[in-house]
Amino acid sequence: MKRVIVGLALGLSGAMHVPSYAQGERPPGGSAWVRTPIDAAGKPTGYLEYEKYCSSCHGAGPEERPGTVALRAKYGGQLPALLPERRDLAADYVKYLVRNGISIMPRARKTEISDAELDAIAAYLTRNNPTQR
Repeated sequence: MKRVIVGLALGLSGAMHVPSYAQGERPPGGSAWVRTPIDAAGKPTGYLEYEKYCSSCHGAGPEERPGTVALRAKYGGQLPALLPERRDLAADYVKYLVRNGISIMPRARKTEISDAELDAIAAYLTRNNPTQR
């Protein structure tokens, strides 16, 4: 049974593709300068997990979100306050902050965000960092 599940999971990963975008075209949740892997839902890999667990504090919207406000104050405009727009994030750093928390951000246990979900979030947030490819 375990082999069947692993085989199915590996088979589904083959459904993912890396699209190319026209000059200046912006992929959903991505950047025009990066080719972003797309998941089965048609979103950048990790986007759905980011929306589920992170965007309530770190998302954009008509109301100011606490994580976005905190990062805007911390960086004073030197870095984007919206995490998906950053180009300097490293996967290990993202994972460390999620598991340990920082400032007003609480830590997330493995029972709250699984390692697989955290890997997807880290992949999404580091997709614009050329050193993480």
